[in-house]
Amino acid sequence: MSTLTLKAPAKLNLSLRVLGRRADGFHEIDTLMVKLSGLHDLIEIAPAKSFAFMCDDVTLPSDEDNLVIKAVRAYEKAAGITCKLAVTLKKNIPHGAGLGGGSSDAAATLSGLDQFHDGKLGPARLHELAAMLGSDVPFFLTPGAARCTGRGEILAPASAPPLRILIVKPPFGVSTPDAYARWADSRALPGIRYAPRELDGLTLVNDLERPVFGKHLFLAELKEWLLERRETAAALLCGSGSAMFAVLHADADPVDFARCARHEIDPGFWHWAGTTDA
Repeated sequence: MSTLTLKAPAKLNLSLRVLGRRADGFHEIDTLMVKLSGLHDLIEIAPAKSFAFMCDDVTLPSDEDNLVIKAVRAYEKAAGITCKLAVTLKKNIPHGAGLGGGSSDAAATLSGLDQFHDGKLGPARLHELAAMLGSDVPFFLTPGAARCTGRGEILAPASAPPLRILIVKPPFGVSTPDAYARWADSRALPGIRYAPRELDGLTLVNDLERPVFGKHLFLAELKEWLLERRETAAALLCGSGSAMFAVLHADADPVDFARCARHEIDPGFWHWAGTTDA
């Protein structure tokens, strides 16, 4: 097989309820996730004399801590092989944003490795490996939207209408483990709107806003700024953050909206505008 290129899409949690801490240290959740096929990393896999990994983002680890390399090692162990492949990661999804970039990269890597090895493991075994790598990873092995329960690894097909969105992310990231660790003792900040929002048959809510906003007041203020804009139908923290997304009204101009956000809030914002997958 020649070089294989796979898209690793970002995700959005349209709803995220945290139900409690589990005996294994993880948290029980109930979340509706959709993919953003228009925002994706690229994984390229090519034959090589020995395994090699390259990434165009120097801020990411390039050693055994990288989820792509963890995926390769898990696949090698499960399949009983040594991967003589060069894996290249081209990043477009910002990390520390709550958009699932690392998990998606790992899932794409597992899928690509199995294609290179003639389906040696198959979907069920790949799902098991994905769940070992991270709670969000199995979601990216499946098409479409999903309701994810357990710690996120139990999937049921779901549907959601396509939404026009603008995502904005400040220069800093948020640690997902830290957000969950703060959940139990978190409190609502006065004047911040946390209540679920009904929109197009969806209930938009994120239980991680309380712990994340409690540590990063800037993100609470950003949500309120987004909600005050005429372009915005709803706004929510992306997963554990630090990105925030606004659902746009039909007549909204996302380019102008992003320009205003940089001008009025933070000139260092990264942004992306597009539509969620159906």
